[in-house]
Amino acid sequence: MTGSVDASTETTDLPAGGTGILVTDGLSERGVGVTRIAPGRPSSTEVYLAVDIGGTKIEAGTVDVVGNVLDRARAATPVTADPEVIFETLCGVIDEVVTRSTVRPSACGVGCGGPMESGGVTVSPLNIAGWRRFPLRARLVDQLGLPVAVDNDAKALALGEGWVGAARGESNYLAMVVSTGVGGGVVLDGRLLDGAGGNAGHIGHLVVEPQGRMCVCGGQGCLEAEASGTAIAAITGFPAAEADAVMRRRCGMLVGRAVASVANLLDLQLAVVAGSVALGYGEAFFTAAQDEIDLRCGLDFARTTRIEPAGLGADGPLVGAAAVARRYLSLMEDVG
Repeated sequence: MTGSVDASTETTDLPAGGTGILVTDGLSERGVGVTRIAPGRPSSTEVYLAVDIGGTKIEAGTVDVVGNVLDRARAATPVTADPEVIFETLCGVIDEVVTRSTVRPSACGVGCGGPMESGGVTVSPLNIAGWRRFPLRARLVDQLGLPVAVDNDAKALALGEGWVGAARGESNYLAMVVSTGVGGGVVLDGRLLDGAGGNAGHIGHLVVEPQGRMCVCGGQGCLEAEASGTAIAAITGFPAAEADAVMRRRCGMLVGRAVASVANLLDLQLAVVAGSVALGYGEAFFTAAQDEIDLRCGLDFARTTRIEPAGLGADGPLVGAAAVARRYLSLMEDVG
């Protein structure tokens, strides 16, 4: 049963240990239509250690078996070429959470920016220059003495949204993050797509403007180069939060164009979108995106494709990371 999702089955910048909504690019992820879904009673006997590693912040938390975030701590991601400084910051955030927890986590799940080697054997996040082929999984196993599973952060979100979020009960969907960068994860027939090296779902590098801006990946006209918070700031000269109505609609339109291409290719009916840009721009973004999907999806099976805000809000990265651990333990049980 490899890769089962069981799909049919961020905050103001607070001190470490605080809770709230992570602001990236000056935009709140609370956004439009975001509802935290608590599907069951919390467990006091088992927790996952959840870790989210991004270019802006590193966050760790404990998440129970029904998807509730119990505790969290965070720190800014160091801007450095020294990989050990970044790892030390990560370990400090994890230690803060583990020290406060009264329950030893059953496993650690990590969502990290990509690309990476399958399973996080090494990671080379485009937005963390200090990590190139960094052996993240092995280093965390040595540090924690726990089972550790690592996946792309947007794929982790896809798992979380299918577990307890806006895609709960869906077997086919796309989950996206539109924030500082753009990432995605695809669930097809109830299973998260991994690809040959674990990097499936990189919708941020789908070309939406063939003659567009150069992308950090080396391509041209990628969605990330045109509609991410970083791109918007470069195009306008202002933080993404200050973008005017025209730019907000353009961002939504380009995301809709990318979603339409994926929906036409993979026969998907649903895209759920998180991230400070998408949720911060709100109705203008989602209306423009849906209009573009309606324009581009002419095939009968794709005409009902819809785009919606993700359901987990600021909890999405940690719940997604916990879902990575949950998936790993489930696979180990199947193998055993």
